Amino acid sequence: MREKVLTQEELKKQVGIEAAKYVKNEMIVGLGTGSTANYMIDELGRKIKEEHLKIIGVTTSKATSKQAQALGIPLKAIDEVEYVDLTIDSADEISENFHGIKGGGGALLFEKIVASYSRQYIWIVDESKLVKQLGAFPLPVEVVKYGAKQLYRFFENKGYHPHFRTTNEGKKFITDSGNYIIDLHLEVIANPIILGEELDKFVGVVEHGLFLNMVNKVIVGTKKGLRTYSN
Repeated sequence: MREKVLTQEELKKQVGIEAAKYVKNEMIVGLGTGSTANYMIDELGRKIKEEHLKIIGVTTSKATSKQAQALGIPLKAIDEVEYVDLTIDSADEISENFHGIKGGGGALLFEKIVASYSRQYIWIVDESKLVKQLGAFPLPVEVVKYGAKQLYRFFENKGYHPHFRTTNEGKKFITDSGNYIIDLHLEVIANPIILGEELDKFVGVVEHGLFLNMVNKVIVGTKKGLRTYSN
């Protein structure tokens, strides 16, 4: 009998369910944003209802808050907790040395804040997100509205191929914090650490989607089964 080939969505669901196993009673859990993280949050909601799991969730976006509330997951804001025991989130690209690009869903600022106050940080992805070098996925840069075109022109002159992120209606995308996102189409990021330090220095840049030296564990859904890598 031919082995069934799982679709990308099925791989995401498997990874999300697997990641929920790392959540233990009485934990403060950072709840990520994105399609893969959604499956993990659904599983936590099931565990709360059926297995009486007791946790507090700290969300990384308005969309995640809405999902968690609908599932009955108790929530607190990041400023209401001293730390987060474990954050589980998705990623858009992960390199061989565990650097990542996040922010495809536009939640990079809140995601990085929650991750920064987490004792453990897990990424959950399907195998398409694993790359040798970062850069094929556009790098999101969240910027304040005032002076955004100046930053855009600067990025253009640097050869970073910037594009303002837009909605399906063609309007500029607005983050949960009320900012714009400029996506940099870089193809390859030779040195993510140097680029991250450069972006950190630009006045008007709120945050960027380079998540460097942050993750502890990566759970990957592959056609041959689940793979877990520790950093």
